[in-house]
Amino acid sequence: MNVEFINPFISSLLNVLSTMAQTDLTPGKPNIKKTEVAVGDVSGLIGMVGPQTKGSLSITFDGELAMTVMERMLGERPEKINEEVTDMVGEITNMVAGGAKNLLGDKGYEFDMATPVVVSGKDHTITHKCDGPKLIMPFTSDFGSAHIEVCFDKL
Repeated sequence: MNVEFINPFISSLLNVLSTMAQTDLTPGKPNIKKTEVAVGDVSGLIGMVGPQTKGSLSITFDGELAMTVMERMLGERPEKINEEVTDMVGEITNMVAGGAKNLLGDKGYEFDMATPVVVSGKDHTITHKCDGPKLIMPFTSDFGSAHIEVCFDKL
């Protein structure tokens, strides 16, 4: 998969969490993901379709990190992953995809975005609706980890 295409998603996630939740993430080493089981407690998934390709982005958060982000964004900490937390994860997914869309648009890649879907629970699954490899990128923080998955039909 083309690094030029993945870096905007990484940059966008780091930017969104830094500016919206004063939370810094440290990127890890990317890998190819072989299963659909999520590596975390709550995930946002958004589809993207354009003239050159179609694909999807997911962002999965450990519960502790998701609740910390919620506390930093809204000033109150939930006791568990609830509807407000899942709504926030959907909105973060939308903002990250939108930021990447802008960065990719500068490089000539255009695509439209669907409405994010959010799934939570132990061992929930993420189903990307495309045929390409699923790249997973881990991020760590003082409050838990996050992972982004990016999958496109061709690039």
